[in-house]
Amino acid sequence: MERRSLAFQIFIHVCALLLAIVVLAPVLWLFVMSISSTNDLIAKPLHWWPQDVDFSRYELLLATTSNSAGAAFISALLNSLKVAGMATLAAVAVAIPAAWAVSRTPDVTWSLYIVIATYMLPPVALAVPLYMALAALGLLNTVYGLAMVYLTILAPFTTWLLKSGLDNIPREIESAAMMDGARLDQVLRIITLPLAAPVMATAALFAFLLAWDEFFYALLFTSDQRAKTLTVAIADLAGGRVSDYGLIATAGVLAALPPVVIGLVMQRALISGLTGGGVKG
Repeated sequence: MERRSLAFQIFIHVCALLLAIVVLAPVLWLFVMSISSTNDLIAKPLHWWPQDVDFSRYELLLATTSNSAGAAFISALLNSLKVAGMATLAAVAVAIPAAWAVSRTPDVTWSLYIVIATYMLPPVALAVPLYMALAALGLLNTVYGLAMVYLTILAPFTTWLLKSGLDNIPREIESAAMMDGARLDQVLRIITLPLAAPVMATAALFAFLLAWDEFFYALLFTSDQRAKTLTVAIADLAGGRVSDYGLIATAGVLAALPPVVIGLVMQRALISGLTGGGVKG
């Protein structure tokens, strides 16, 4: 048994190492590209590590000089944070009562399936009505209009995810609190939502990532730095005839930092939300 146990442990560690290599290798190569000179990137055979480490692209993209590439990049970074943040907060605010109502009223579960069906539609199918709606409201090329569009994507997903977590919270706890005289809002605020906190954190994180990575609507509904997001700004870097792949890689590294930081901060809540989903009755 000891030999089998040792062999099994070695197998597990080897698998974990292979998984880490598969996940981290593209990220590491992206960073290497960002600090490599153009000659290193086009060299044959390829230089897996640059002969001269060059951080000038980071200085370029983080520069705050007016009308510079750095100013445009930082503006797009702030726009992405604003849009993703507003859309995530709005989606969670909408999803909490909707998910609770569906979870506690099985007869209306069909309504959730209809909402999820709209989430499954390809973005291009909704592009024209959304464009017309934003144009009528005067919200084209604004972070608020883009956040509203993202809300239509995030609300169904967060509602479905929160509903699955609320299903694991025994209704008897809420019923007992109501019998003791607690109002519905008190039950939700004091009992249900704290128990569902891990699932709420998980839903908020995934909603933020979806909004952060969205490209199609951001490209369609924005036209300048007032609302242009990071995904569109990075695409603009690759839009010319001659692309600086090192600069694109640098933008990719910087764009990946906020989600990575948020994921690390919320790691415990994310794991708890994915595995537990609240409490088990």
